Amino acid sequence: MKLPQLAGTVLIAFTSIALFANCSSNAKKKDQSPGSAVTASGDSTGTAAADTTRKPTDTAKYNALMLKLANGDTTGKWPVKPQPYPLAGAILPFKRIVVYYGNLHSKKMGALGEYAPKEMWSRLNAEVKRWEKVDPSTPVQAGVHYIAAVASGTPGKDNKYINRMGDKQIDSVIKIAKMHDGIVFLDLQVALSNIKDELPRIEKYLKMPNVHLGIDPEFSMKDGSKPGKRIGTYDAADINYCSQYLANLVNKYNLPPKVFTVHRFTKKMVTNYKNIKLRPEVQLVMHMDGWGEPELKKGTYRHFIYGEPVEFTGFKLFYKNDLKKEPKRLMTPEELMKLTPIPIYIQYQ
Repeated sequence: MKLPQLAGTVLIAFTSIALFANCSSNAKKKDQSPGSAVTASGDSTGTAAADTTRKPTDTAKYNALMLKLANGDTTGKWPVKPQPYPLAGAILPFKRIVVYYGNLHSKKMGALGEYAPKEMWSRLNAEVKRWEKVDPSTPVQAGVHYIAAVASGTPGKDNKYINRMGDKQIDSVIKIAKMHDGIVFLDLQVALSNIKDELPRIEKYLKMPNVHLGIDPEFSMKDGSKPGKRIGTYDAADINYCSQYLANLVNKYNLPPKVFTVHRFTKKMVTNYKNIKLRPEVQLVMHMDGWGEPELKKGTYRHFIYGEPVEFTGFKLFYKNDLKKEPKRLMTPEELMKLTPIPIYIQYQ
C-alpha cells in the first residue's frame, strides 16, 4: 500500500521543486535570539523559564474531548495521556483546525495560492461549514498553512537547495488570514539546510500569537541527496528541538500554546517517535500527508499515525491528486469522523 502513495508524493515533490527552480528569495538570515538558544538534545540553554503563574487548561473538558477523539479505541494507544496538560489558551482539542495549504507563488502547490484571497476564503469557509455540520459540538478554527521555505531544484547561493519566502510574502499571508480571523502555519522544507538554521529566519513571526509551525520530513535531506530524489527524515531529537524552541517563545512572550504539525506518510520520515517529548506550551500534530484513493489513505493513517501515537493527529485531502485513481473522490468529513483516532487538524491542498 505504501508504494503508490510514495510515488505520488515524489511527483508532488518534483512539481514543487520545478516551480521554484528559478525563484529568488529576499529573506535575510536573522541573528540568533533567545528563542533559538537550544542544544542539540532539545534542552534550553539560558532561555526563559516557564511562567509558573500560568494556569493549565480545563483538564476535565480536555480529558472528555480527548476520549471522544479516541473514538472507542480499546488498545490503550489512544487517547494519549497529557504530559503535562497544555497551558490555558490551547486550541486543541477544544476546536478543530481546518486549513488551506500552499504558496502564493504557485497555483499548483495548493488551494492557498491557486485562488485569489476572497475566493479562497469562500471555498475554505464552505469546508468549515461541512465540518461544523458533521461535528457540531466541535467549533472550527480556520486558517492557512503557508510553505515559507520551499525545497528547490537549484542549489541557490548557499548550495542548500532551498527557496526561502521573503517577509513581504509572509506578511501577505498573515493579512489574508486576518480577513476571516484565521490562524497561520509557516511550513519549512529545509532541503540541504537544517531546522536549527531555518527556525530563526521565521522567529519574528512565531512570536505572534496567531502564527504556528509546520515541518516537513519529506524534504529534510540529511544524506545530502537533492530534494525530490528520495524521501527525507526527521528524528525525535529534531522534533524535540523545534518544540523546545517554540516553548521558549511561548514562555518569554506569554503566548498561548503553539500548534506544531509534522508531515508524515512513511515510517522512516519520523524515527524514534517514543522519544518525542510533549510540553504544555506546544501541541504536536502528527499529520497524515499522503495522497491516493480512500482505502490507501486510511491504510497509511492506520500504519503510521494510529500505530505510533504522539499527541494529536491530522489528515490531508488533495483536491486533485486524490482523484487520480478510482473511485476518484475526496474522503468526506463523515468518513474521517470514523477514523481512530479522529483527526483534529484537517488540511486541504
